[in-house]
Amino acid sequence: MLKGAVAGRYAEALYGIAVENKLVDRLEEELKAVVGVLEESVQLKKVLFHPRITAAQKKEVLAGLFAGRVSEVAMNFLGILVERRREAYLANITDYFADLADKARNISDVKVTSAVELNEGEKKALTDAMASCTGKKVRLSYDVEPQLLGGVVVRVGDKVIDGSVLARLQNLREHLRQIS
Repeated sequence: MLKGAVAGRYAEALYGIAVENKLVDRLEEELKAVVGVLEESVQLKKVLFHPRITAAQKKEVLAGLFAGRVSEVAMNFLGILVERRREAYLANITDYFADLADKARNISDVKVTSAVELNEGEKKALTDAMASCTGKKVRLSYDVEPQLLGGVVVRVGDKVIDGSVLARLQNLREHLRQIS
């Protein structure tokens, strides 16, 4: 809970600054790039998250890696996180920031799970249907789970539409148990 609250506060503050300076897209890309570098480098993570390394030393390392490659706003933000010992929240802040940007862009993420790989026509039809249902632009991601047997499961935010054969069989089994 604390992690989400902290990430939310920092992301909202940064988002406000980004909107003021018309840097939303750029900051989102820069933050994702910084998080990507951190995910790839175990050594950098150790340095950045080590409690005995001073904030000044951490800022020096970050400046050496990212100065000139990311905006001044991003560098200042990273410095604030380090000074306040919130660097461990950077990935969560970045995710929250991206969610705020997507809401402003009227984009919704939709996760589709199917029993078999969907062809391009099916993907296009599903994209159009979800855009129509949500009234938003949609960004779909696809997974394949053969145990569904057929059909699809669609997740939009916290809503789940389960049109899988597995779910129908489970419902039928439950119905048969109730009448016997």
